[in-house]
Amino acid sequence: MDSECEMLEVMSLIDEEGIMTLTEILPAVRQLPTLDKIRLLRILAEELDTAEDIFPFEPYRIYYLPTPYNVFGAGKALMNAMKMAGSNSN
Repeated sequence: MDSECEMLEVMSLIDEEGIMTLTEILPAVRQLPTLDKIRLLRILAEELDTAEDIFPFEPYRIYYLPTPYNVFGAGKALMNAMKMAGSNSN
């Protein structure tokens, strides 16, 4: 059996109840050659890319990201830490 068939076989493994769990499918995936694992990643990524219900952000909502801007004193604390690390290494 060629590797593409093996990959399709792994992807189509289904038990009586429907879809296999990750625990059930991982051993078969781990046996795939590296190139087939990469193909499987690409296939799964493409499926996720086309799925509409996985977008983690809500439209028009503001998300605040922490940045070093306007955090006064952070630079001084970093300089002190670097000086202490430099003096300990000598």
